[in-house]
Amino acid sequence: MNPLQAYIEQSILPRYAAFDKGHQRDHAESVINESLVLAKEHGADLDMAYTIAAFHDLGLEVNRELHHIHSGEILMADPVLPQFFTDEQREIMRDAVEDHRASNKNAPRTIYGAIVAEADRHIDPETILRRALQFGMKQNPNADFEWHFERAYQHMLEKYAEGGYMKLWLNSKRNVQGLQNLRKIIGDKEHMRAICHRIFQTI
Repeated sequence: MNPLQAYIEQSILPRYAAFDKGHQRDHAESVINESLVLAKEHGADLDMAYTIAAFHDLGLEVNRELHHIHSGEILMADPVLPQFFTDEQREIMRDAVEDHRASNKNAPRTIYGAIVAEADRHIDPETILRRALQFGMKQNPNADFEWHFERAYQHMLEKYAEGGYMKLWLNSKRNVQGLQNLRKIIGDKEHMRAICHRIFQTI
């Protein structure tokens, strides 16, 4: 493990333990791993891609709505990163962190933003439905299953259905296939209800 990895493993990734169930350390590590795969495919700097992925959701320490902006601020304010990156590299990394959010209407400004955005999508239908239900439970823990299902269903329509706001910038094979599978589930509401009901009983 090199000094950069040691710093991030010891001082950055543990901070994800304070976030909701959908944004724990395992999520950050998943984004890191996929970012490194994509960075290799596109000839990008691996250390930059690794660090961007590690910092991409730290803005949740401030608030959810603007967490992508705050994540970039946290990256730029980090006192250790200048040991490993130039000012220009850190500015590119900040832009990438800001550009990762799925609701952004504009394309990422650099390949690094496209990489972390694509890696952050990780379109696994079961995981996405679970995270949607978990978020609803956090917002309204006393609501019944039907309330949570309808909230999750509307969210799926708005974000992942044809014409939804979520976009794939690199069209990785994993996400293209995952999105096709998720759209099949969304297209059959009763099938989605059955899956959500099974998941709901475990959270």
